[in-house]
Amino acid sequence: MPTFVRLLTVLLLSCMSLLARAEQLRIVSDPWAPYVYEENGEAKGIDYEVTAEIFRRLGVDVRWEFMPWKRCMLMVEQGLADGVIDIFQNEVRSAQLYYPSEPLSVVEFVLFQANDRPHDVESLDDLKDLTVGTSAGYDYGPDFLQSTLFRREAAPTQEANFGKLLRGRIDLLVTDRRVGRYMLDQLGLQDRISELPLVISRQKQYLAVRRNAGMDLLAQRFAAELRRFKQEPAYAELQARYGHVAAPFTETVEQQERSTP
Repeated sequence: MPTFVRLLTVLLLSCMSLLARAEQLRIVSDPWAPYVYEENGEAKGIDYEVTAEIFRRLGVDVRWEFMPWKRCMLMVEQGLADGVIDIFQNEVRSAQLYYPSEPLSVVEFVLFQANDRPHDVESLDDLKDLTVGTSAGYDYGPDFLQSTLFRREAAPTQEANFGKLLRGRIDLLVTDRRVGRYMLDQLGLQDRISELPLVISRQKQYLAVRRNAGMDLLAQRFAAELRRFKQEPAYAELQARYGHVAAPFTETVEQQERSTP
């Protein structure tokens, strides 16, 4: 290859690299405190902070947007957003999105009850004839969703579900352990509502990016840097800051319709 052509090629690749680095990724999610949410216009949450730190280390500029989950998925499908965080993985999604091999966190769905109306629940069979509050579209696993032993009643928000539980309009509610503890803390209901030990289901939460040129490499780099970060004191410190709502963080679990096609 002539020297001029070689130099021109190097220059062109350098320019493309600079453009790629300057391009801003648009990442979407719906509020799912304490994993990812907005407070006074500022993005927060344990998975948000982890993801933002990994992208910072990779030199990737990110624009964060919060919206209802259905719109999040529509934005990604239409190419209007580059990725979404705190999403479950399934076969349908894997055909549409690239997932890093390392998850951000684990969701553990458990039951919450009003202390003045306790229930002895050790298995789904113990929910017979009860009404359990859910969130519309959330995937709690097939055993829970397909059972005919009990009734499922959806509410538009976590706050609404906890209010219905207090007023006796539902017998129990199901939500992620961390989310439930966060809500009890925010609403000051620690003395009136408690969680039950039965785990309904566990699932891993990921960052996922749309299948576009170069995004598979980004997912690989993200996973590698995330694994490194999890071994550092800074990651342990981040976990400790959210310790008041922390669930057992075992292996390296989506909420609402995040696990449905």
